[in-house]
Amino acid sequence: MSILITICSILLAILIFSIVIFVHELGHFVAAKASGVQVNEFAMFMGPAIFKKQKGETLYSIRCIPIGGYCAMEGEDEDTDNPRSFQKAAWWKRLIILVAGSFMNLVIGFLMLLIFFSFQKTVALPVIDDVEPACTVVREGGLQEGDELWKIDGYRVYTSTDALLLLSFESPTHDIEVKRNGEKLVFDDYAMEKHQFYNAQTGENELRYGFGFAEASNDFGTLLGYTADNSVSVVQSVFLSLKMLFTGQAGLQDMAGPVRITQMMAETAAASGTVGNAILNMLYFGGFIAINLCVMNMLPIPALDGGRCVGLLLTTGIEKITRKKLDPKYEGYVHGIGMILLLALMAVILFKDVFYIFK
Repeated sequence: MSILITICSILLAILIFSIVIFVHELGHFVAAKASGVQVNEFAMFMGPAIFKKQKGETLYSIRCIPIGGYCAMEGEDEDTDNPRSFQKAAWWKRLIILVAGSFMNLVIGFLMLLIFFSFQKTVALPVIDDVEPACTVVREGGLQEGDELWKIDGYRVYTSTDALLLLSFESPTHDIEVKRNGEKLVFDDYAMEKHQFYNAQTGENELRYGFGFAEASNDFGTLLGYTADNSVSVVQSVFLSLKMLFTGQAGLQDMAGPVRITQMMAETAAASGTVGNAILNMLYFGGFIAINLCVMNMLPIPALDGGRCVGLLLTTGIEKITRKKLDPKYEGYVHGIGMILLLALMAVILFKDVFYIFK
């Protein structure tokens, strides 16, 4: 039975990945069609085609390797005489087409999180509550019960999970900003000490700060706001992770590709207890991945949509100044090199993930 659950979880994880990618490419496709740009092929997945159908000027296909997909537009990386090519479209239309994929990822990610949180009767707010008598964090002249945690070490606190994450970084003190009675108070170098507290549910002592977070009834207004806060929180976590990579606080061993993420989704689903909880947890993973993909894809890196947006704005500016049309093949070379490097990084992460699983 456990093997069957694991297989079903993996298939569901692949399905969620497929939906996220499909929606991304659908964003490009719809924006291109609405802008009058010719789409030569709209493909789901990569590799040899297992299904193809020509409808008008566009070939619709499903390919055999369940990773990726693409929306192939006429003249995307090279000049052509076709008046409906990507390069012939107005610069602002091309910008909308490039951004549309990530925008759709943001939308589907928000909807997945919205469905996940809609099944919760209450939601935890980043407001200090349930202070235990031996708690030293909440004290006179410092943090008080009812304070809303606003910033920790310069990072906005959108959710209670944000607060726990930012406080988890190894440091005896933190710069904390709170909202109290409509005013903001700042506590620099505030000592956050954990102590042993008894847990009545487990019957054991555990190390924690000694306070909890206030809960709010999950009505429709709260649900929308809470989902929006969690969505922005995911965006912030992406930039925080990138900062850790560039500063050496995290390395390649901390990065996970589709194989490892699929395994984590399957493990989470298998440990969810019920089929309903498993599906909800997979939806949360899907929302998290979709918003991550939205942010990562808009980074100014060649071959990514963000890099293409930067290239488009630069070439448009240069053409306005010089009044000369630049050959798009040179920009295509830059994105081609970027794609090769990205594929190489993906291959390294893939082998690392496979090695991790077998290990």
